[in-house]
Amino acid sequence: MKLKKGDIVTRPSYNCDLLFRVLDVRDTYVELVGEEMRLLADAPIEDIILVSEEDRVLREKQAKELEEHSYKLFRQDAKLLKQRGEYEVTAGYKNEADFFELRGRVLHIDGDGLYLKKCTDLYEKLGVPVYGVHLHEREMPEQIGSLLEMVQPDIVVVTGHDALLKSRGDDHDVRTYRNTKYFAECVRIARKHSWNRDDLIIFAGACQSHFESLIKAGANFASSPDRINIHALDPVYIASRVSLTSFMDRVSLSDVLRSTITGEKGLGGIETKGVMRRGMPMKFNS
Repeated sequence: MKLKKGDIVTRPSYNCDLLFRVLDVRDTYVELVGEEMRLLADAPIEDIILVSEEDRVLREKQAKELEEHSYKLFRQDAKLLKQRGEYEVTAGYKNEADFFELRGRVLHIDGDGLYLKKCTDLYEKLGVPVYGVHLHEREMPEQIGSLLEMVQPDIVVVTGHDALLKSRGDDHDVRTYRNTKYFAECVRIARKHSWNRDDLIIFAGACQSHFESLIKAGANFASSPDRINIHALDPVYIASRVSLTSFMDRVSLSDVLRSTITGEKGLGGIETKGVMRRGMPMKFNS
């Protein structure tokens, strides 16, 4: 079997449960990234099989159904938020609904270029302003300060790939994780830029990341409480919920996690205010 970069493969030793994209091929092993999950892994070449076109199409269909379900839940919640806003701004619908919305701007820093494209497409579909940047995880702490100064976001997402290296032992040691230390350092730098957790909302983490370290560093939301894999689009749903929630309201943790693909085992956070502001009268498109 001749493997090459970009091939879609799976691992028999894990019952072929996930699809991976080949990142690099070495002499005896391959470097892999999850096709839908934000997971980075190494695997012996003998533990790799190419995915047939038929199997790939079936799995992609199943993944699409999960994504569409989360999108539907999100749109339902967004519609309720908008109706509630209209009711408040119009004094119980007594006045004409003549208002605009300034939605929170997102700086999304991603370690995977393909995931970044999927994420920015979803932000645009949800009507959330976003500035996306692709950086390797180890480069993120060096660049995040200047990016924050340039973009001036309301919300920052720092994500990419991660993994718990079980061979190293203690899962409470941040050094046991591939990239958690870079995500945590980004959070600390961002908090120097804005220490108030309601002035700058931060999501940090990827698959199996050390949730506690990221929250303690200053993140509002992070992965992964149960050290499980998270979906590539999960950070988008959390950031977008904050973007579309009024600064007068708190983001419902149960609602925001319900609309993600992974749920509360892979994602968590703290009480956080929204960042969207309404204004009147309507003189331009929101």
